[in-house]
Amino acid sequence: MTKRPVNAGLSRRSLLTGLAATAAATVAAGSAALPRSAVKTWDMSIDALVIGSGSAGVCAAIEARQAGAEVMLIESLSQFGGSSAMSGGVVYAGGGTALQKALKVEDSVEEMYRFLALAGDANPPLDKIALYCEESPAHFDWLVAQGIPYSQKLTLAKGLPMGDESLYFSGTEQAWPARELAKPALRGHVPGVEGMNGGRRLMEALLSRAVTLGVSLHASVSADRLVIESDGRIAGVIVTVAGESLAIQAKRGVVLACGGFIHNREMLKLYAPKLYECSVPWGNVDDQGDGINMGIAVGAAALRMHEGFAIAPIYPPENVLSGIVVNASGQRFISEESYHGVLGDAITYHQKGQAWLITDQRSGYNFHQDNFLPVAEGSSIDVIAAQLGFPLGALQQTVNYYNQHAINGDDPMFRKSKTYLRPLQGAPYKAWDLSVADAFFPAHTFGGLHTNLDGQVLSSFGDIIPGLYAAGRNTAGIPTAPYIASGLSVGDCTFFGRRAGRAVAALDGGLS
Repeated sequence: MTKRPVNAGLSRRSLLTGLAATAAATVAAGSAALPRSAVKTWDMSIDALVIGSGSAGVCAAIEARQAGAEVMLIESLSQFGGSSAMSGGVVYAGGGTALQKALKVEDSVEEMYRFLALAGDANPPLDKIALYCEESPAHFDWLVAQGIPYSQKLTLAKGLPMGDESLYFSGTEQAWPARELAKPALRGHVPGVEGMNGGRRLMEALLSRAVTLGVSLHASVSADRLVIESDGRIAGVIVTVAGESLAIQAKRGVVLACGGFIHNREMLKLYAPKLYECSVPWGNVDDQGDGINMGIAVGAAALRMHEGFAIAPIYPPENVLSGIVVNASGQRFISEESYHGVLGDAITYHQKGQAWLITDQRSGYNFHQDNFLPVAEGSSIDVIAAQLGFPLGALQQTVNYYNQHAINGDDPMFRKSKTYLRPLQGAPYKAWDLSVADAFFPAHTFGGLHTNLDGQVLSSFGDIIPGLYAAGRNTAGIPTAPYIASGLSVGDCTFFGRRAGRAVAALDGGLS
């Protein structure tokens, strides 16, 4: 989380300063949306109201303010930053960013598009992907201009840099089949700070920029429901502060940017049941789906609500990638070098949440770790197969087939890179539990409201809901399952958050 700006508090008195003290809306218990007729008088009026202080919300607020709107941003928790502050701060960017060029990394918009369009699941949002790729270099320049620090250093090691390197392979670009679909390029852009502090540093810079521009930031204010005009336009929001309800008019519109729903257990079970058993709900504690539900309550369509990332971060260290990952039938089902979001998706969605990493004396974890626990050990593959209760001879056949081809530097099934390809030979052999319930298995939701390229929320009939915008994990954006690269979520949040902010500030509600 990030430090609170000086104007972080919000009280009824501060809201009503300069305004006539009037009764706030009479809110019926359990009502999902409030008709404008139920609001006698607004307690406060603002051009644009942004709900949520993660990277999507803050970027929306910055752009709306720069476009001339008076902007208020509210956050339900006592600290700002949202899930973005908890992340690695990676932004997936390419097509020839300034950092790529400085480090002589060759990339193109076309190759970036091919990767994002082809390496994941079927039918991704191609219009959003195309725009994101085309404007990626300019978006990175904008991030730099906000004060986010990037070092002119890269690393070829797998996994989020723990040093101050700012460019790395953040996804599955080098694994098969992705490497045959698009030319791999380093596209993970992370603030150049040591340790997993990139998200915090990114949000510190963005929040500081918002304060400098004059965005009014207020913590400990929860948005309860939208207020809707008789013609369907969103007029404002009912909020709760210090136990009291207040009605805030948003003259130009409302931007929903208050995260996904990974911490809403009932909602998760309803919409994304395969993520329900994942051991680590990953996200801000207030990722309760409130923004999504507020949008649905006024007729918004919700897309891909079953999708999310479920990650099995078996690397680093990279030596474990010389092992093999098998399912309950003792069979391989993926290239072990795949990005951990791709591996986690395969286990969660396609293997009933169960898998094991099989290693020999060279490929096992050679230090104490409790993310993936050893559940079988023996002097031979036969011994661990028996301990795990695999079908008779199944694991042995898998290992024999793998070894037979690995000796010749080949992996006919999943074409693992020669960097990690070698036979499994040499006791002790071990099996490490990769199950979603018992291993370290972070999960987050990707489903959300349907939006157009400008962040305008669309109804189930495809119509624009006037005055309502959304960004980040309140929406179904670029990130889909499987999650093919770190930085797609924060990249989507910052890029489309900016567009939503510019759109809400425009008098006609859209971008030219």
